[in-house]
Amino acid sequence: MKRCRRRLTALTAAAVVGGCLASAPPREFSPGALRLLPSEPAAAVLYLALGDSTVEGVGASAPPRHYVGRLHERLRAVYPHARLINLGVGGTTAAGVLRRQLPRALELRPDLVTLSVGPNDITQGRDLESYARDIEAILRTLTHRTTAVVVVNLIPDLTVTPRFRGKETEPRLRERVVTFNEILIRQARVYGAEVVDLYAASQREVPGRPELIGADRYHPSDEGYARWAELMWAGIEARIVRPPSGPTRP
Repeated sequence: MKRCRRRLTALTAAAVVGGCLASAPPREFSPGALRLLPSEPAAAVLYLALGDSTVEGVGASAPPRHYVGRLHERLRAVYPHARLINLGVGGTTAAGVLRRQLPRALELRPDLVTLSVGPNDITQGRDLESYARDIEAILRTLTHRTTAVVVVNLIPDLTVTPRFRGKETEPRLRERVVTFNEILIRQARVYGAEVVDLYAASQREVPGRPELIGADRYHPSDEGYARWAELMWAGIEARIVRPPSGPTRP
């Protein structure tokens, strides 16, 4: 477990230090062209959420209480005209995002995209190569065919949830979560996406705060989604252009 944590911590730190950009990004993406959300509060920012059941909000008591709804509320505090379109569907894998959600995303021309996908790929036994290929295609397409700021969250540690904790499959499952997260970090660095580390947060917080997990013993509760929203907002806020403050009067 400690070895997995060290691997992922080192890779996450490299992404943060590097501004989530690879040392040798593709020519189409310039390291100096970090995408940002506008400084004008009147901007009609369109937020598009892509992903699985956590994006759909399974486990939340109502749509506004899952993390996507909470992020929209925070966005509206900055951009009163911000809109949300949530394409998340339970059970979705990276292949499902690529085939069914991404074409709609291109039609909508979003300003902000959050991507949360991977747990179903892991639990359904998808191979690493297929997942890596799908994530690369999703991020490449969003980079080349939209102007959106893209925020990607790492997969939480599934083994800290009651559904998997203490099972004989726990070590292998944790190893797969770490490896899939390494793919997310590498591809996010290549395409300039912001990375939010839900993995480390889940390891630190879920064991001592069982109320973060919902009644199904797997998905976040309202409290869990509130915490996700706090962490995701930090990633989004890092991409908001703040207007310069005026000169201070003596």
